[in-house]
Amino acid sequence: MAIIHRAQLNPSKNDLLRAWVPKQPWLGSVDCSTLERVDAYRFDDPDGEVGIETHLMRSADGRILQVPLTYRGAPLAGADAALIATMDHSVLGERWVYDACCDPVYVSAVATAILTGGAGVELVFADTADRIPVTAHVVGSGTARASVPAVESVTCSTVGTDTIISAGDLELSVARVIDADRVSDSETLTGTWPGQTTPALLVTIA
Repeated sequence: MAIIHRAQLNPSKNDLLRAWVPKQPWLGSVDCSTLERVDAYRFDDPDGEVGIETHLMRSADGRILQVPLTYRGAPLAGADAALIATMDHSVLGERWVYDACCDPVYVSAVATAILTGGAGVELVFADTADRIPVTAHVVGSGTARASVPAVESVTCSTVGTDTIISAGDLELSVARVIDADRVSDSETLTGTWPGQTTPALLVTIA
């Protein structure tokens, strides 16, 4: 499960995303003159150190964008190019916010979900242990006993509206602009959310 704090954030996640997303090379022809949050889903860091959250945003022309972020309590060595911003968290202090596609913790988490048939995690408030309703549901296509290669370092590149992640024996393709009709013969992560009742392709492993 992901532990959520009742906190003030500066800048807010929405402000951070609205500043960063329009500058990205994977947008193609998407109109980002406005961006609104649709939903989000999370994975868990087994070490409990890194927040892993993927935001689903709607653009001005109605496209759904997928923006995975990681939140860290200290800089990630060698990942300066993937640093989006620093954020002041009223409970946890300064947080370093990264493009998660370039963060080994995210890559390991999403690969594990895909290969083992895992899903997004529940959200629980830290102060009360109350659960937060989850409305974006993601699931991997694999099987529970599948092996998952270790992820130690990653490199990222842009191909069209996808981010291609190379991590040792793994190659993942993250759909940044969601196409509800897209299918794949590979292992996949698919998801649904309010307004998207048919599972949409989010990430594939080649």
